[in-house]
Amino acid sequence: QVQLVESGGGLVQAGDSLRLSCAASGRTFSSYAMGWFRQAPGKEREAVATISWNAVNTYYADSVKGRFTISRNNAKNTVYLQMHSLKPEDTAVYYCAAGIVGSDYALVTRRYEINYWGQGTQVTVSS
Repeated sequence: QVQLVESGGGLVQAGDSLRLSCAASGRTFSSYAMGWFRQAPGKEREAVATISWNAVNTYYADSVKGRFTISRNNAKNTVYLQMHSLKPEDTAVYYCAAGIVGSDYALVTRRYEINYWGQGTQVTVSS
């Protein structure tokens, strides 16, 4: 079992920056991709940014490209999401996610690929 604990959410104004962190603990796997998903009220949970085990490959949703950056530190079992130029439409609960994959280069971008979820952290961007 893997536990994921997010931190760093909060209330900010449009244009501000915020950094989310996710610490993983428990059983670790030789290769697992990680990422951040978000879910706004009344909407489906969607992938925001994901990163492969070796950090070579990343994925970003079109809506956050150029504003968000995902990174990871495997020695610390931690993944980060740096968010800049936040917009009201970024308001959502952000979930850390981990998927067991068979390659150090693989990404996870679909909900069914996720094996573990964090409890979520609220990000609210006011206009």
